[in-house]
Amino acid sequence: MASNLGAKTGYLSRFIFRLDRVRIPIWIISLTFFTIIVPTAFMDLYSSDQEREAMAQTMANPAMTAMTGPANLSNYTLGVMTAHQMLLMTAAVVGLMSILLVTRHTRADEEDGRLEMVRSLPTGRLSYLNATLLVVSVVCIGLALINGFGLYALGIESMDLEGSLLYGTALGATGLFFAGVTAIFAQLSDNSRGTIGYSIAILLIAYLFRAITDVSNEALSWISPLAWVTKAKVYDTNNWWPIVLMIVASLVLYIVANYLNAIRDLDRGFLPSKPGKKYASRFLQSPIGLALRLQRVGIISWAIGMYVLGVSYGSVLGDLESFFSDNEAMKQLLQPAEGVSLVEQFIPMLMIVISLLATIPPVMAMNKLRGEEKKERIVHLLGRTVSRTKLIGSYFLISIINGFVMISLAALGLWSVGTITVEGGLAFEMIFGAALSYYPAMLVMISLAVLLIGFFPKLTIFIWLYILYSFLVLYLGGLFQFSDWIGNISPFGHVPQTPIEDFSFTPLLLLSMIAIVLTIIGIIGFNKRDIEM
Repeated sequence: MASNLGAKTGYLSRFIFRLDRVRIPIWIISLTFFTIIVPTAFMDLYSSDQEREAMAQTMANPAMTAMTGPANLSNYTLGVMTAHQMLLMTAAVVGLMSILLVTRHTRADEEDGRLEMVRSLPTGRLSYLNATLLVVSVVCIGLALINGFGLYALGIESMDLEGSLLYGTALGATGLFFAGVTAIFAQLSDNSRGTIGYSIAILLIAYLFRAITDVSNEALSWISPLAWVTKAKVYDTNNWWPIVLMIVASLVLYIVANYLNAIRDLDRGFLPSKPGKKYASRFLQSPIGLALRLQRVGIISWAIGMYVLGVSYGSVLGDLESFFSDNEAMKQLLQPAEGVSLVEQFIPMLMIVISLLATIPPVMAMNKLRGEEKKERIVHLLGRTVSRTKLIGSYFLISIINGFVMISLAALGLWSVGTITVEGGLAFEMIFGAALSYYPAMLVMISLAVLLIGFFPKLTIFIWLYILYSFLVLYLGGLFQFSDWIGNISPFGHVPQTPIEDFSFTPLLLLSMIAIVLTIIGIIGFNKRDIEM
C-alpha cells in the first residue's frame, strides 16, 4: 500500500525538472554568483587587519545585529565578515526560492486542475508532493555543494573547507526547511495565494523575531529557524548542530505534509473557507472590487508584516544611540554631519531596506493580472462590458495605493516605537519624509511591471531580478564601494538620502514622470496585444 502511495515518484520528479529546466538554473546561478563575489570584493576592500577592525566596529551596534545577526567581532576575518554580512540575507532568499518552487508544483498545480490529471494516471496519491519535495531537496543539496566548494575554491586563508561546506549547508538546510513549511501550508490552504502568503509570513516572522531577540534576549532567538543559521558561527567555531537541527526539523515537516496530504480531499484545504455571499455587492462586480477581493489576504498580511518590520527597527534605535555615545572610535569613523544625530545617520540605510521590501507587495498586486491571464480568467471579464484599459487600470490603482500603504505603515511602526526608545524622540515629519521620498521609485517599479505585462508578458519575472539587483547594489553598495552609476541603474539610487543629504524634489519629480510615461506605454501595449489563452 505504501509503495502504491509513492508510485512513479521518480518519473514525476524528472517531469518537474523538465518544467523548471530554466527556472532552477537561474536561481542557483544567481545565488552562487552573489555568494562568490562578496568575499572576492571584501578581499580587495578590507585587506588589512585595521580595515577589518574598523568594519567590525561599524557592525557592532544593535541595528546591524538586528539586520544581519550576531558575530564574533573580535575575530573579524574575511570569512567571518562574509558569513556575518551575507549568510542570513542569502538564506532568506533561498527560503523564498523554496516557497515559490514548492507552491508552483503543489497547490498551484492542484488549483489549476493539473494534479487531477496526474492522479488519473497510474501514480500514487503522495507521488506528486514527494516528487516536488525531492526536486527541491536536490536543488538545495546542489546549491549547498556548489556554494560550499565554490567558496573554498577562492583560496582565501580564513575560509577553510569545513567553514565553506557549513556555509553552503546552511543555505541548503534553510531551503529544505521552508520547502517543508510550504508543503504543509499547501495542505492547509485551499489556494496558491494562501500557500504563498502564509509561507512568506512564516519567513518574515522568523526574520523579525530573530532580529528582536538577537538584540534583546539572544537565548529566545533559538525559537526562530533563521537564528539557527547565524548560530552556526560559520568560519569561526563552525557549529554544525544548529544546521543538523534544521535538517531534522525539515524531515519532520516533510512527514507532516505527507500525512496531511494523505487524509485530505483533492481541491480542499484544512483551513476553513467561509462561503461567499449569495449576491455579490456592486463593488465586487467591478474589476477593481474583484481584484481587491482576490488579493485581500495577501495585502493584509503584508501590511501587518511591514508595520512589524518598522516596529522591530524602531525598537533598537534607542540602544543604538547609547552604543554610539560610549564608542569614540565609532564617532570618529562615522564623522557625523552637523545638526544630524547619530541615529538619524542610520535612517537612510533602514529606509533602503524598508522601501525595497515595501515594493514587493505592490508589484505582486500588479503581476496578479498576468497570473489571471495565464489561468484564462480575464477573458471572462473582457467578454463583458469591461475595457482592457479599465481592467489594467484597476490593478494599477490597487498597486499604487498598496505601495503607499506599505511604506507608510513601515514608517509609522518605525516612528511610533523609535520615538519612545530614542532620547528626545524622533521627528514624525523626518521619518515619513525619508520614507515617502522612495515612493516615486516604487512607482517606477510598478510602471515597469505594467510595461512588461503590456508588451512582454512572458518576461514579467525580470521585474523581480531588477528589485533584487536594486537591493544588492544599494544595501551592499557602501560595503563594496560601488561607483555611483551602478546604483543609479536602479530608480532607488536617485532618491535623496534624507536627513543626511539635502532634500530635492527634482529627482523625485523625474522619477514620477518616468513612471507615468512607462505606465501609459504599458497600457497601450496591453490594449493592442493578443490575450494569451
